[in-house]
Amino acid sequence: MSADVARLIEQIVRTREELTEALADPDLPADRARYAAVNKRWSDLAEAFELAARWEDAAGRAAEAEELLADGGDDDVRALLRDAREEMEDLAPRIREAMVEPDPDDDRDTLVEIRAAAGGDEAALFARDLLDINTRYAESRGLRVELMSATDSDAGGVRDATIAVKGPGAYAVFKHEAGVHRVQRVPATESQGRLHTSTATVAVLPEAEDVDVRIDPGDVKREVFRSSGPGGQSVNTTDSAVRLTHLPTNIVVSMQDEKSQLQNYERAMRVLRARLYERARAEQEAEVSAARRSQLGTGERAEKVRTYNYPQNRVTDHRVGVTVPLREQVLVGNLAPLTDALAAEERRRRLEEHAAAEAPA
Repeated sequence: MSADVARLIEQIVRTREELTEALADPDLPADRARYAAVNKRWSDLAEAFELAARWEDAAGRAAEAEELLADGGDDDVRALLRDAREEMEDLAPRIREAMVEPDPDDDRDTLVEIRAAAGGDEAALFARDLLDINTRYAESRGLRVELMSATDSDAGGVRDATIAVKGPGAYAVFKHEAGVHRVQRVPATESQGRLHTSTATVAVLPEAEDVDVRIDPGDVKREVFRSSGPGGQSVNTTDSAVRLTHLPTNIVVSMQDEKSQLQNYERAMRVLRARLYERARAEQEAEVSAARRSQLGTGERAEKVRTYNYPQNRVTDHRVGVTVPLREQVLVGNLAPLTDALAAEERRRRLEEHAAAEAPA
């Protein structure tokens, strides 16, 4: 057996023993965060545990066959040895892949923030298109969508919008949508038929629970003001809009779409908690700036993760070099060919990083 697989099997066995010991700790259920983390890690590695057990069984059969052959075994023993070694070879790459643990936030609900960037009214119209595309895609994946807030533009687009996407694997489905999206098309208001390029930014934040991010009420400045959004006639008659400022980080969240001040406050707290959680994630990963800022860039036309070209009826994701039809797929909410390719690229990269980390010095 190869030395690298043997080391990996040892690591799996050691990890299984550690998790078994943690699960047997009578104090574990009292610690909600640790209890959830331990159970999730066990679930994530369950396939690796099962494959490692099969590999060890095959290795045991191979060792027995080798001993029998040393004592003059026959063709049947040689066949047993061959079969055991073939099974070990087949299992080895599957074990390596199974040990690449997914992003721990993949199963979380998520917030998707869309903002018009470069391009004026056309950027706002494109932001509206992205809002519709992401909503349709979420629904096609069996996920629930809640419109948290939206600020309309004069031309019928949106200057900014936030949706909450709920359901198993919501963050995993949407996290690769983060970045600068570029559109190339002739605006309806363009009398000369000239092609315009505009951008919108997308930020994707895993929703955080109270147990993940504890916010000191004294750190939050709360302001109320009169709503100006599309909340119905009565929305403008009371101070129902809410603006929260997290003083230590200067993160500001405003909500005004609901008629109730309490509802706007609760929604603003959800967004604030998600942004603080993403900030903590970025710090843990030792990134230069918060992940949300790195996702968005500056919104300039030259910065892009994906281009939507209307004249050529195509959408190209520049991170993986995949191109799909615009009208027949993307506009109707079928982003799967793009997100699947991005997920595969993430898994390939994680596998490389895991292999490099396990390689002997």
